[in-house]
Amino acid sequence: MITASYQKYTLKFKQPSGTSRGVMTTKETWFIRLEKDGKIGIGECGILRGLSVDDRPDYEEKLKWVCNNINRGVDKLVTFLIDWPSIQIGLETAYQSLISEDTFNIFPSKFALGGDSIPINGLVWMGDEAFMRKQVKEKIAAGFKCIKLKIGAIDFQTELDILKSIRKEFSVSDIELRVDANGAFLPKEALEKLKRLSEYELHSIEQPIQPRQFDEMARLCETSPIDIALDEELIGVYFDNKREDMLSAIKPQYIILKPSLVGGFASSERWIDIAEQHNVKWWVTSALESNVGLNAIAQWTYTLNNNMPQGLGTGGLFTNNFSSPLIVKNGTLRYDKTMDWEFNI
Repeated sequence: MITASYQKYTLKFKQPSGTSRGVMTTKETWFIRLEKDGKIGIGECGILRGLSVDDRPDYEEKLKWVCNNINRGVDKLVTFLIDWPSIQIGLETAYQSLISEDTFNIFPSKFALGGDSIPINGLVWMGDEAFMRKQVKEKIAAGFKCIKLKIGAIDFQTELDILKSIRKEFSVSDIELRVDANGAFLPKEALEKLKRLSEYELHSIEQPIQPRQFDEMARLCETSPIDIALDEELIGVYFDNKREDMLSAIKPQYIILKPSLVGGFASSERWIDIAEQHNVKWWVTSALESNVGLNAIAQWTYTLNNNMPQGLGTGGLFTNNFSSPLIVKNGTLRYDKTMDWEFNI
């Protein structure tokens, strides 16, 4: 018999972190704990309030239901939780943790043993011009070869000036630049903004307009001088036929997989299968999980053998994250096997 419990935890940002949806100072998360014959399994339910499709008032009630019904079988429960993606991944992770020899080595690999690393992008949060420029300099000094800037909340010309200043000093072969608009552009202005952004030889832009505007997004993907990556567009699209329809209609160049928002590992792998059938490329991004969730997502990502820079560098954002062997070094995520886990809730 497996016993299950859950607990809430509030992560605190080291400094306010801004996107076009607003500024965050704290991040709520939840943990599922499984126990069987003295063995423990831990999984993180990384909900993002205001964005996750399962941001609902009965969230805790659903976690309680999962724990009360844990012996119905994880596979069956995950199916029941199709519209609760953050709980799906928490349950998948907790069960994988329970059956693994090591609580936190749930997808054994060379990466998890400290013998390899994952290239990641350095994330530059929105803020005033001085703050964004400071972050860019820090990311370059830290050895990042790929930098992603959140755009869409401050003056657009100022954002262009920041990109221009980077390109004055660093060529495409030096630094890959990605931007993420989080749906900030209006459809009528988006193409013109994409044309202006293209002057700075960007790799891609994530979600230039709000999701569920298929015709407008399809036109952008067809005419944009910058490759477009769908992000929020994937949230709440549960079934393969709907995923097929969306990718067929929009024809994006990339999709971005946030397992906590799209239904965990099994669901993300279905997205990958369908995307590859449509010649759509992809990469994986964490969604402000603690090091527990980041660890699971990073280990899983490594097994996918995708050599693009992934979006997995957010573990250092919080003052009260859990100590772990995960470190960011020279623009990569890796394990320092001299460090130990301290998960103390």
